[in-house]
Amino acid sequence: MTVAQPLRIFVIRHGQTAWTASGQYTGTTDILLSPKGKIEAQGLRQSLRKYVFSAIFCSPMRRARQTCTLAGLATHAIVRDDLAEWNNGCDEGYTPEQIQLARPGWRFFRDGPDGGETLEQIEHRADRCLADFSGMEGNIAVFSHAHFCRVLAARWIHCSVSDAQHFLLDTASFGILSYAHNDPTQTAIAMWNSAALERRLL
Repeated sequence: MTVAQPLRIFVIRHGQTAWTASGQYTGTTDILLSPKGKIEAQGLRQSLRKYVFSAIFCSPMRRARQTCTLAGLATHAIVRDDLAEWNNGCDEGYTPEQIQLARPGWRFFRDGPDGGETLEQIEHRADRCLADFSGMEGNIAVFSHAHFCRVLAARWIHCSVSDAQHFLLDTASFGILSYAHNDPTQTAIAMWNSAALERRLL
């Protein structure tokens, strides 16, 4: 009798780009990895090589696909449009400081971007992804983006989109969403921002 493997969702952020380095919000802009981002993504290969993945999914954006490739997991990756980054609308390309000048007191995860996806829309998109993943077994790799990965984590443990502000995720870093005691009624975060932690300890 085959024993079912417990589900673990590896939520992986892409490597650095020029805009992540400068702090500019990057949603629909299809920017490539920076030289440092490529090195970071290659480092993920070492971090992830110990795991066997039953499925691999990737955002259609080139920075995520590059990261997936450099991490050594692109061969069997399935591109899912709903893993793309949060659409920033009119805030695309601006830094938080620049937006604060125009809209004092504004917060991304509380107020959402101007003219982009609403909190309700991003919640629905994240929930749809998680519903699909929750029916799978074993380790699932998901290559996506900072804000969307943070929303996935928040929604996995039944928190609001606004609670995603608490889940900082550095470039080329990942978290693991799983269940406590392998009980599907007890969603949990087993690990978070681990690759970044490894880099800091070197």
